[in-house]
Amino acid sequence: MLEIRIRQKYNVVILDLSGRIDVDSANLVEVVGQCLRDGYVDILCNLEDVEGIDYMGISVVAIAYKEVANNEGRMKFANCPSHLRGVFAVSGMDRTIELYATDDLALNSFKEDKAIENIKKMQLRRRFKRLPIDLKIELKSKLENSPHCLKLDILNLSAVGAFIFGCDKFKLGDEVILKMKLAPRHEEFDLEAKVVWVPNKEVQPHEYPGIGVEFRNISAGDQQKLIAFIERNLSFTSLD
Repeated sequence: MLEIRIRQKYNVVILDLSGRIDVDSANLVEVVGQCLRDGYVDILCNLEDVEGIDYMGISVVAIAYKEVANNEGRMKFANCPSHLRGVFAVSGMDRTIELYATDDLALNSFKEDKAIENIKKMQLRRRFKRLPIDLKIELKSKLENSPHCLKLDILNLSAVGAFIFGCDKFKLGDEVILKMKLAPRHEEFDLEAKVVWVPNKEVQPHEYPGIGVEFRNISAGDQQKLIAFIERNLSFTSLD
């Protein structure tokens, strides 16, 4: 049976595997699933002490890998012995997974991925124009029986996020639902968002109480409507 020892480094869960990965290795999928439920989406499998893997074992690895990917996480592999590399190559799995010679190289790759991801997010934000505006909205938590704020003000709106003023009930990382209507049709939007910035009351008193949110799972249609609304109002502003 596959034995799994769990440790953690730099917010990455490392699974030290030993034994064989085969039809009896469903515990790998179970452990990975528990890591995801606990909020750990970066997972590194240390293969150094794995004695062998058969084609059923390849299927187990593929299921675990897909589960991580479906949860927007990353699963990587380190210290892969030569006898495992051969099986990964024959099965084509080596074209899907990332194999690293050492733990340190794999851990550094997680850091590099995050840096690249942050750069891409910054570039994405810069692609969309921001509209200074005073727009009344309603904001509530995605969780039942959690904070609810009525008649807040959006002071800055883009197609990827907004700055909302007037509520101090939410903290960094909270997931919320933002309800608003846009002129001229007063079409109602229910947008999922995540709190990504909270001003410091002492350092940024003019922006407190407020939060910066990033829209999540926004449909292409809703985003296009936001872009059209922002472009239209920016053009009116430029005529003033």
